[in-house]
Amino acid sequence: MPEQKSPPSEMIRVPVPLIGVVRRLSKLHRQGHTIALLQALEELLGEFDSKNDIDLTAGSKSVKQLEKQLLKLESHLASQGSSVETKLEAITKKLELIERAIASGRLSNSKGRRQAYPSYQQTQVELQPRTNESLAPRLGVSPQSLIAERENKSAKEFLSWSRNRDPMSVGWEWNALDELYHPLR
Repeated sequence: MPEQKSPPSEMIRVPVPLIGVVRRLSKLHRQGHTIALLQALEELLGEFDSKNDIDLTAGSKSVKQLEKQLLKLESHLASQGSSVETKLEAITKKLELIERAIASGRLSNSKGRRQAYPSYQQTQVELQPRTNESLAPRLGVSPQSLIAERENKSAKEFLSWSRNRDPMSVGWEWNALDELYHPLR
């Protein structure tokens, strides 16, 4: 007759506060106290469950309290919802009035500008030619590395390289006659 082996143990996760208790239970199991241990646990769990019973029948006190809380919450949410909708409607109406005022030219800034905002055009600042020392910080390099880039690249490559590094995407071209970098848009 072949010897019967016990099934392999299963690994389970245990809440941290119960780890010590589970270890003691495991030790008692290994010592052969399994049946007594199971009976004691069943009694303990039964006693625990009987003390924490909640009556969930339709007319019970607990269910009525839950229903009351839910109704209170629903009415609160309903009142909040309409208040938010009202505020959004008021904001929408004010925005429409502002848009109409801007479009008709009635709204302008306090500096006496006669044009409304949408037709305002920003004046372009004309960039002046620069030296190695003044262009290098704009491109985020040292003057020496700027010179090295200029000398190691073709004119077209340098223009592309400088355009990629410039904060306004302006390309810079070297002019050997005046020894300055000139902006190219």
